[in-house]
Amino acid sequence: MANSATIKQKELFGHPVGLFVLFFTEMWERFSYYGMRAILVLYLVGLTTDANPGLGWSNGEALALYGWYTMMVYVMSIPGGIIADKLLGQKKSVLVGGVLLVLGHSILAVEEMWAFYTGLVLIVCGVGMLKPNISTMVGGLYEKGDIRRDKGFTIFYIGINVGAFLSSLVVGYVGEVHGWHYGFGLAGIGMAAGLIQYLIGLKHLTHVGNFLGASQNDKDKELMKKPLTKIEKDRVVVLLLSFLLVIVFWGAFEQAGGLMNIYTSEKTNRMLMGWEVPATWFQSLNAMFIIFLGTSVAAYWAARKLKGKAASGLFKMIIGLIIMGTGFFFMTAATAQYESTGSSAMYWLVLAYLFHTVGELCLSPVALSYTTKLAPVKYASLMMGIYFAMTGFGSKLAGLLGEWSESLGEYTIFTGIAVFCVVLGGLVLAIRKKLEHLTHGAEDDEHVIHDEAEGFELADN
Repeated sequence: MANSATIKQKELFGHPVGLFVLFFTEMWERFSYYGMRAILVLYLVGLTTDANPGLGWSNGEALALYGWYTMMVYVMSIPGGIIADKLLGQKKSVLVGGVLLVLGHSILAVEEMWAFYTGLVLIVCGVGMLKPNISTMVGGLYEKGDIRRDKGFTIFYIGINVGAFLSSLVVGYVGEVHGWHYGFGLAGIGMAAGLIQYLIGLKHLTHVGNFLGASQNDKDKELMKKPLTKIEKDRVVVLLLSFLLVIVFWGAFEQAGGLMNIYTSEKTNRMLMGWEVPATWFQSLNAMFIIFLGTSVAAYWAARKLKGKAASGLFKMIIGLIIMGTGFFFMTAATAQYESTGSSAMYWLVLAYLFHTVGELCLSPVALSYTTKLAPVKYASLMMGIYFAMTGFGSKLAGLLGEWSESLGEYTIFTGIAVFCVVLGGLVLAIRKKLEHLTHGAEDDEHVIHDEAEGFELADN
């Protein structure tokens, strides 16, 4: 199978044009997903007697469904990866996922319980097909050792968060003010735009995401049948261990759509110059910070690497976990203020989301890139699927923590998350070098090539 490593690709701003096709596809997919996520829990706990009626569930019931839903969305990335590796290839799998998502979000617009559950199932299956495979395709745009890979994933990640930012404002507002089901329907329209854009841009993705099993290249066929080497097995071990950090990270981070979302709605003073800020808008802070800080954080790590300082993928992930965990101390302060005054200020949420964002930028796009570097070629989509499944398990953990808050209290939950993340990060940092030895230099041969977007050229490492 021909790939981007051997075929000259058309570039835009120093990166393959295909990156921007995937950027906008993922942007619209995340617009639909995060728009739906922003209003899901609020819809579930909304009173049935309101002008904009919800389902009237308890907080615990809503957070339980939220946990199961967000877990399954990402756990389905495992079969999605297997289907891509064994049957369809990544490119066709993304297309199938996009169609399922359009159907799922559109059905949610129907005000019937059968439509609600059917829509959730279709979205779970759609994300499972699309999410791991589109990320793997981003990695396939860059040849081995190309230092642009991490930056490419950061650009891709900014696309994710442009969609998330817009959806929290637009879908969140429409759902809260005009009707929950109008919000769900609007998410479906966004996904349809992403699917159309993907179809138009396929001409720039001819050399990535193809099904290896259908290749006429004997070398590719032998590669798929060859057993894993000792080096590949060691790298898989490191990946699986790093995925433990991913579970903990997302178990904490996903409080944004669950417990922090409810806390914002019920216990935060959201009055600003006589106007009450919609609770869903606070979820756009994370995406907004990523858009503004994404390239700066990536540039910081690139500069650190050039100076010979620790900047491996694993190191970045550890630091990301610690920074994100530290952000929950601001939520501790918020709950303490609420307990003493009966209300908490909005700035605690802003500070918490800021730290969560910096931590996310250090871990999430890096983890995507790290997975494409260490995963064996024959299991590329499967390993990406396992990564997203770990994200799903983290989301389920987030739901459980939210449920426990009803008995333990928000102060205990927020403080416990902060302490656990910081301590775990410190422990893994202590054994980092031993783990990095097992990667057998997967990141050591990266080189810097001319970056037209930044207008400078750096020497090889």
